[in-house]
This record gives sequence, C-alpha cells and structure tokens, in this order.
Amino acid sequence: MIEDDIFRALADPTRRAIFEKLAEGSMNASTLREGMDISQPAMSQHLSVLTNAQLVRAQRQGRFVNYAVNPEGLALIAQWLTKYRAYWPARIEDLKILLKDMDQ
Repeated sequence: MIEDDIFRALADPTRRAIFEKLAEGSMNASTLREGMDISQPAMSQHLSVLTNAQLVRAQRQGRFVNYAVNPEGLALIAQWLTKYRAYWPARIEDLKILLKDMDQ
C-alpha cells in the first residue's frame, strides 16, 4: 500500500527535512546537503526512499539530477487525510463544550 511507503518515508526526521527543503523548490543532492550533516551516499539513500514513496521526483539535467516534490504523492496524502476529516468538526465541537464547561 503506497500510504504505508509514504508514512514510512516521512517517519525519518532527515527525510522530512529533505522533503521540506524540496518544498521550497527543485534542487540537486549537493544543494540539498548544504546545512545538513549527511554524507552523499546517505543523501542518495534518503532520496531513493522518498522517490520510491512517490513523494519526490527526479529529473536529469546534464550531469546533475534535480529533485522536486511530486504533487501526485501529496495528493495521496490528502486523499488519506480526507477519510478522517469527517471526525474533526465533532471533535472541535466537543472541545468547545469542554472549554466552555471549564470556564464556568
């Protein structure tokens, strides 16, 4: 199930940081490593996991490979969250009632 791959990929804090950097725009692995204490092989491994989870896509440009957030992967996350969105209004209403009772 692809959702399992997505959440497994994002469970790692380094991969989340890489994904967040890519949300700012497309970049190559060397640029992604700037400011991170990570080796090139480790970066390649993390990018491979993100790519296999369909969260990131790679595009070769000359001798470099640029990575970018894959909108289709984000759509899968949004679809998964939609299943649980129905619970939020009732939970928020319950919280409002609880807070009102606590104020009295």
